[in-house]
Amino acid sequence: MAALLAPLSAGTPQPLVARHDVALLDLDGVLYIGPDAVPGAPQAVAAAARAGLRPAFVTNNASRTPASVAAHLTELGIPSEESDVVTSAQAVATLVSQQVPAASAVLVVGGDGLRAALTERGLRPTATAEDAVAVVQGFSPDVSWTLLAEGAYAVTAGLPWLASNLDATIPTPRGIAPGNGALVQVIAGATGRRPDAVAGKPEMPLHEESVRRTGARAPVVVGDRLDTDIEGANNAGVPSLLVLTGVAGPVDLVLAGNGLRPTYVSNDLGDGLLEPHPGVDEQDGIWSCGGWQVRRGTDGAGDLQVMGGGSPLDGLRAVSVAAWAGRPVSREEAARLVAAVGL
Repeated sequence: MAALLAPLSAGTPQPLVARHDVALLDLDGVLYIGPDAVPGAPQAVAAAARAGLRPAFVTNNASRTPASVAAHLTELGIPSEESDVVTSAQAVATLVSQQVPAASAVLVVGGDGLRAALTERGLRPTATAEDAVAVVQGFSPDVSWTLLAEGAYAVTAGLPWLASNLDATIPTPRGIAPGNGALVQVIAGATGRRPDAVAGKPEMPLHEESVRRTGARAPVVVGDRLDTDIEGANNAGVPSLLVLTGVAGPVDLVLAGNGLRPTYVSNDLGDGLLEPHPGVDEQDGIWSCGGWQVRRGTDGAGDLQVMGGGSPLDGLRAVSVAAWAGRPVSREEAARLVAAVGL
């Protein structure tokens, strides 16, 4: 594994394509949003692959099969095979197959991705709680009240309950929408229980399956969410790149707590993988990156002052590291600092 660096501080004079062998790429918000590619993402993946960084497509979204994900990526200009895709549906299906007898009926509160993954592991997906021995829940836009009710009946009866992931939201072309975590909360609220296990990021089963299948020796995790992609990478002890094309924005980065801070940040995938990442230097209470300096006043991080100029992303790097070094800043203060560097 590549050495885990201090969040944003160290940077790298080399692009990430020269430091890593496999990029574990999140999908929603990184490569596509809904049916459309994130601008520049197909070109970035192709350029990174030419430079020797092998892409693997790792998603918490359990709604689709790997084959359908690969077909979608290929249509968007990112040529992919089914074997290149690792989903939380596969990871959670592996978990449940280790807990129940072969050919058991498993209630699926989700979509085709979960049903296919369970079938591949010799289990029998069902839509009713009556003969199920376990419940597996994953995101699908087609999950109905009826299916949620079946999940509640099974969970109330004490059946093992496993979730593909707990993402509260999912990016769509129209904005941020409820994700699987929100649907899990419906059953949790009705039953008073929480899932017995979670497979997706930031938990380790999906990451471990991704590394095992790709044979990665020095992976870098690339994502748009602090609370799944980045936290998961930190839990695994591997470097991470936050791209600002999906859920997390500059203010969220400034406010990120311990465990949620990325090794690197970029505006998009191309800059993130193909360009060097300036570090942040600190001397005598002044944090510097590029042409920016951020000074902390005598009353702590809430008195941060931004000086200089240059790349807004360098300013964000300096502001974030400075904010993390002092007492927590408010969202209002974080927004002021982000605006001061031009973001």
